[in-house]
Amino acid sequence: MDPLFPPGHHLPRLSEQTPQPTDGNHPSKLLSPLDQPTDARARLLSHFQSAKGTTEHGQKWDDLWKEGFLPWDKGFPNPALVDLLTECQDLFTPPPKSGRRKALVPGCGKGYDVLLLSAFGYDAYGLEISSNALEAARRNEKEMDGKGDYEMREGVEKGRVTWLAGDFFADGFLKDVEGGGAFDLIYDYTFLSALPPVMRPAWSKRFVELLAPGGRVVCVEFPTYKPASTGGPPWALPPKIYLAHLSRPGDELPYAEDGELEESKLGEPSKTGLRRIEHFQPKRTHQIGYNAEGKVTDWVSVWAK
Repeated sequence: MDPLFPPGHHLPRLSEQTPQPTDGNHPSKLLSPLDQPTDARARLLSHFQSAKGTTEHGQKWDDLWKEGFLPWDKGFPNPALVDLLTECQDLFTPPPKSGRRKALVPGCGKGYDVLLLSAFGYDAYGLEISSNALEAARRNEKEMDGKGDYEMREGVEKGRVTWLAGDFFADGFLKDVEGGGAFDLIYDYTFLSALPPVMRPAWSKRFVELLAPGGRVVCVEFPTYKPASTGGPPWALPPKIYLAHLSRPGDELPYAEDGELEESKLGEPSKTGLRRIEHFQPKRTHQIGYNAEGKVTDWVSVWAK
């Protein structure tokens, strides 16, 4: 039995596969991650090769935003998150009698997920280290807020949208967060995959620090299909990476020279670690999360303290 997938975690919720992304020029041809332009992957790899630390990485991302080279931008929120919020509200803490729940999206880009969370009643905060990304997010809010996926849900009071400039790993941005720095929901789709593996302990520690009691971390796990040796961004992130780090926040974990996690050398989970309370493959996701046969390769995980 795979210790990373114990009984009770492979639940059937949202598990039906509904392959839908296709090449617009060839509607019958399903696109897979391997169909994506190799020049974009090669350019990202080359662009970040010399970057060290969050400051240099942040500048590298801002350079791409300034240039308009955004191969990761899909133009709408991940359908997996839309479905999770629509169909699985029992996984989340109910709204308080007064006030609203708070959600954080680090590395929010143009803010599609931030606007979506606002439509579901969260005071939603989009955090970016790139000033050019935040400019794009504000423009997107003016154009799209309240429309389509971002329509206010029935019986829900729309939450506020706040754009934050800063480094996720520092406290500076928290001064602009109402009520302090504890969030009821923290969402990660492509944030971790943009970080080099050496930053994973800090990533997991920060998620635990910023999560409110009773709060939830939601990860759409991507890319799960890449060999670790191919580098990044996006860096390979099979489910075992999320499980290992979020259950051992801040710990340096053993990796082999080829980038693979050495699971046999892992210690016991930390008492301060997060618990994975749900884990499943979504019925739909962004196009990049399907393989050549039209099967979803992404996973959704939900975490609690």
